[in-house]
Amino acid sequence: MKSILSRSGIYGIDYSINPYFGCMHGCLYCYARYILKRFPAGLKWGEFVHVKINAPRILIKDLRHAKFGRILLSSVTDPYQPIESKYEVTRKILRILASKKFPVTILTKSSLVTRDVDLLRLFRDVEIGLTITTINEDVRSIFEPRASPSYERLNALKQLKEDGFTVFAFLGPLIPVICEEGLESLIKELKKINVDYVVVDKLNVKAGNWPYIKNAILNYFPQLFQRIEEILFNRGEYARYYLDLKYKLLSLASDYDLEVEFCY
Repeated sequence: MKSILSRSGIYGIDYSINPYFGCMHGCLYCYARYILKRFPAGLKWGEFVHVKINAPRILIKDLRHAKFGRILLSSVTDPYQPIESKYEVTRKILRILASKKFPVTILTKSSLVTRDVDLLRLFRDVEIGLTITTINEDVRSIFEPRASPSYERLNALKQLKEDGFTVFAFLGPLIPVICEEGLESLIKELKKINVDYVVVDKLNVKAGNWPYIKNAILNYFPQLFQRIEEILFNRGEYARYYLDLKYKLLSLASDYDLEVEFCY
């Protein structure tokens, strides 16, 4: 590994850092599986992770030549997946970035992020986001089997907000029909926390994620399969559905006085 600091095409983000390769959360909709053409023998995406042990040392070198800019942790892995509690690669990276005063955005599905409050206080500019696609734990356990439960993520947002940090909720990808149920309840919870803003994204079927999503829907929501397939694979229906969902969320955001941004 020659570099850990990658240029980013994400709006508002200059660089991304991915402390791990692969992810153990096992989210069925994950599109980061495109990174590998072949997986380790006998393993599926979500069943392996490679720890970039040398990432902190390489980052020090990268920062010597990098222009000042906002850094995202992370774009194609979770910086706080379970193995982080042992290796602390993300924690070491944060310590370096804090010393260099780089602005940072963190996006994770794990309540483990609260462990690093002491380091996060050292930043002049840091935003922390928790991805929450549903507050229905049955649904969450199907599509995000090894990620922190949704209530733990909400509690993490609450703690971080009370500690004075800028926090946001990332609602995405919202799976058609399934994740729509309970959206108002989720917005209510985010209002109670008083998150600074909410970001919403749609589900993109790409990089081989559809077979996993399809199997889950057929196994657990067979009565919804035909409608969901119609939305996802009919361009006009897809556009109409997510436009209607956008209007619904804008209305809810207005009712609960929350700022909402869309990735689509």
